Amino acid sequence: MILNVNMQRVAVGIGCLLVAIVSHLFFISEFFNGRYMTGLNDGLSQMIPFKYFLYNAFTNGDFFYSENFGLGGGTFSQLGYYFSTSVVFIVTVIITFLLEKMGIIDSPSLFYWADAILVISILRMTSIIALTTYYFQIVRFSRFPAFIGACIYGTSVIYFRHVTYWEFFADAMLFFPLLLIGVEKIMREGKAGWFIAAVALNMIDNFYFAYVNFLLAFIYIVFRWGVPLFLEKKKKWQQVKLFLAGGFAGAGISAPFFIPSVYGYLNNFRPAYDDAIPLIGAVDNLLLHGRLVILPAFVLLCLLIVPFYKNRTFRFFAGLTVFLCIIHYSPMVGSLFNGLSAPQYRWEHFLSLAAGGVAAASLQQLHSLRMKDLIYASVTTAGLYTISYVFDPKLKLKMFESYLLICAVITISLFFLFVWNKKKWVQQLMIVFLLFTTLLTANMFQAEKLTYKDRGKNKGPDYGITRDYMESEHYYGVDQRTLIRKLQTAETDPFARIDWMVDTRNNTPIVQDFKGMSIYSSILNKHLLSFYLHDLQIDMRRESVSRYASLGDRANLYSLLNGTYAIRKEGGDPIPFGFTEAAKEGEYRAYKNEYVLPFARTTSTLFAEEDMKDLPALAKEHAMLTGVIMPNVVGDAPPQVENLISNVTIKPIGGSFEDGVLKVTKKIGGVDLVLSAPTMLKEDSFVSFFIQRKTNDKDFTLKVNDFTTERKKNDSIYRTKINELMIRVASEEEIAIRVPKGEYELRDISLYTEDYTVLKTAKEKSEDTPRIMAEWSGNKAKVLVDNQQEDTHVVLPIPYELGWTARVNGQKQPVLRANYAFSAIELQDGANDIEMTYYPPYFFPSIGISIFTMGLVLIGYRRRKINELHLNNKRLPSVI
Repeated sequence: MILNVNMQRVAVGIGCLLVAIVSHLFFISEFFNGRYMTGLNDGLSQMIPFKYFLYNAFTNGDFFYSENFGLGGGTFSQLGYYFSTSVVFIVTVIITFLLEKMGIIDSPSLFYWADAILVISILRMTSIIALTTYYFQIVRFSRFPAFIGACIYGTSVIYFRHVTYWEFFADAMLFFPLLLIGVEKIMREGKAGWFIAAVALNMIDNFYFAYVNFLLAFIYIVFRWGVPLFLEKKKKWQQVKLFLAGGFAGAGISAPFFIPSVYGYLNNFRPAYDDAIPLIGAVDNLLLHGRLVILPAFVLLCLLIVPFYKNRTFRFFAGLTVFLCIIHYSPMVGSLFNGLSAPQYRWEHFLSLAAGGVAAASLQQLHSLRMKDLIYASVTTAGLYTISYVFDPKLKLKMFESYLLICAVITISLFFLFVWNKKKWVQQLMIVFLLFTTLLTANMFQAEKLTYKDRGKNKGPDYGITRDYMESEHYYGVDQRTLIRKLQTAETDPFARIDWMVDTRNNTPIVQDFKGMSIYSSILNKHLLSFYLHDLQIDMRRESVSRYASLGDRANLYSLLNGTYAIRKEGGDPIPFGFTEAAKEGEYRAYKNEYVLPFARTTSTLFAEEDMKDLPALAKEHAMLTGVIMPNVVGDAPPQVENLISNVTIKPIGGSFEDGVLKVTKKIGGVDLVLSAPTMLKEDSFVSFFIQRKTNDKDFTLKVNDFTTERKKNDSIYRTKINELMIRVASEEEIAIRVPKGEYELRDISLYTEDYTVLKTAKEKSEDTPRIMAEWSGNKAKVLVDNQQEDTHVVLPIPYELGWTARVNGQKQPVLRANYAFSAIELQDGANDIEMTYYPPYFFPSIGISIFTMGLVLIGYRRRKINELHLNNKRLPSVI
């Protein structure tokens, strides 16, 4: 008997693997044709680079921080949303590391991680189907219907959408059925072990999807209480106690992973989403045009068969499915699941699971189906498909949509055939067709909805993501890499940074292995983001949240932040002041900064952040070159720069400009700023202004002389809401501000000029001062200062972040926020041996919480086992 059960489990396991493989057939064929299972945008820009980056960091012992993450950042916290705490990724890292050490694979490259997506996806889906089968068996479906229902969930289109675009999203589908198993174990048996493990794994893996899955589990519990499936061992109030205790226990165990990740989220900056969110909206066509969920025709038909609702289990899953279908069309619900921010639809895996439950419950009662009930259900099904087609303005009956209609017709026909003759072979044919269409839908969705087939504005590949595309100038070009290697070989300064990124790919430094000045991540250091967006008004040539890039060609900032090189394509972006050509390769040129300042600088000149608040960004640059800007200090008088706007004539071009309103009637127009006294010109001009398009219809390109930047439309969820810009251009008598045809608010125009006297003075002073010895690698930095000048502070371009601690000559010293986003340490007279160390905020207390919680759980488990043993002994009959 035991052998037979084990064989059945093995058979289910093999079935799970086979279904996972067959559902990936399209991407498997793509793999053998040299194409990868990843998206053109975030797939290439974030998923692959972050896995490549984290593997190298982890295997080098850098678990918490990297100086190569943009300008530097706490990777454990800031990448907790992605992979740094992902259980699936950590397992992958361990296996990959072992394979590398055994010599089976070479050191993993970007292409290794691109190849691995498919293998990991198949194994992840296998685990999802197996876990969900077990869950469905717990709610008393027999093994085969449970397996079919699990296949509907595991192979749902949202899974492939997740893996292709945002791979870590798919982990939520793995840990959600585990959470439901834990819920059922508490309800049915009064045991919290599974629930504790599920809560801990959800919170360890991804704090964001833990929130999503916990909301879904709450909905599940409420429905289970409304439709009791079994005679539960525990009353509701007892269940609540176990849920709370188990939840706290799971949270405590997860603390070393969860707390740093949540801190990273809280330390992020993203503009509040304040647009109106409707209660109901046309989110997605569930029947014919679903990009998130496609409700199988089999499930829809069964939902409309009234006698099926006599079955309690069917009623439970049907009620869940109908409810989830309704809230699927609510942007407000989408906002709730996205933390009350912009509506996002990332919870719909629950709808696919509920639909799988409907299918499984239906398969167990097909014998009760009558012709009259089927006719009513079929007519209603046909009506719903008609409505889905007629009222969807975006729908066009192409191959995929036509296929779904054909599947619906065949499904209904098979139901009629079964009711007509009640033969077992017809029932088996229905099940085979359901599984076949489920797998075919998955593959067709991959081919029709997830694969790029033409070149668009993103300059994507002709078809799919290939190695050739990844090695092209649009991502990882040969000339680009060769030029970067030349610079790295010739450069002796370990802190030298290179300003270079491919088009909109801010993670180019990670991809091409160099210390860069750009990053793209949903979670970043809020001080750095504020430095770019608010404090220094650095234009990044593209308005978008969750990223920073370059330094707006502003030479003062390059020199302060070790910006040693700038790479430009011929005919591309302007070159900052003080940069001269150092190397070239193909169409690319590298320019070296002649005014780079030392990594560590000492000063006694302090400027109060509060005093600098309303001054132009150029004055702030001068203050940082002269001394250091710090909050809550008594500072020196801040530097001043002259606003020359009173000497400027503003001329409208291609339209009109009056009372702060610019109306461009030509294809391209704007205003010219004409300086009345050309003798006022210096090396560069800094023009600042407020600009916003009056309509929400489209993005627009803004040009200021040779400087080009892209601005988001007013209702974009990715806009920064920062409309006050500061643009640096080489000085000319006329500054041309150009925008496309339309109406704009343009006001608060200011003009400043810069001769870089302050920068040159700072450079000369640094050359006359002994260079400070400094090291910085990962989460450790060391600085040796011989403070003979009795300066008060040493200033470092290490981004300020909670988690840094410092010791000066062995004594603990606070790390201070300086120059808005960077670090400073107070100095003692004479020698200062400074050691800085970074660990994620609250990391060690959270380890203590985790160990303490695990101890309590083990004690509770032991006590429960002892109590069960005593109870069983009492039940044994006495023998005289």
